Amino acid sequence: MTYTLPPLNALRAFEAAARHLSFKLAAHELHVTPAAVGQQVKALEARLGVQLFERLHKQLILTAAGQAYLPGISDGFRRIAEATSQLKPSGAVLLQLGVHPSLDLRRLDLAAFRGAHAEIGLRVLQPAGLHELVEGKVDVLIARGLGHHPGYRCDRINEGSGLGDWLIAPEGTADCPEIVSFRAWLRARSAENSGANRLSVSVTPFQF
Repeated sequence: MTYTLPPLNALRAFEAAARHLSFKLAAHELHVTPAAVGQQVKALEARLGVQLFERLHKQLILTAAGQAYLPGISDGFRRIAEATSQLKPSGAVLLQLGVHPSLDLRRLDLAAFRGAHAEIGLRVLQPAGLHELVEGKVDVLIARGLGHHPGYRCDRINEGSGLGDWLIAPEGTADCPEIVSFRAWLRARSAENSGANRLSVSVTPFQF
């Protein structure tokens, strides 16, 4: 059986843009420019002979054809992802972590994380910033800042307000099992560190 398929990159652009209803957010997820997403979608529409989006002023709306097309395309990508994940042997999942230059890695206790999650291969790049995340050189990033980046999920990993350390991942992959596991690990470490700091503060007066 021969499958008649449009270009897969164009389908990815359409699916991401349809989920976000934004070429800009789709571009962040796919690590390309908004113009590239728009061109891919336009080429797909020309190939199919139907209009998939209504392009209004600062707004993107799915047409009836786009609404009908999206569920099948999303389900197809989900099935491909699931079939691919089933091929990976135990321990073959690689998580590439970027870390801002001023963070002391000893705070993260990464050796303990590796011991607790033998199924995840953890590779660390330091220094790293948003540039490396956008280019796909890392899967997830610990960055120093205010934690607001459209198209990315940002979770604060220390207490307080203002500038802080944030775990940043593209929205399209933020709920992957390896990233979920690492996010939970960071939260547990943060809670342990906060508890230790509170204990230290509470006993200080008794030293006098």
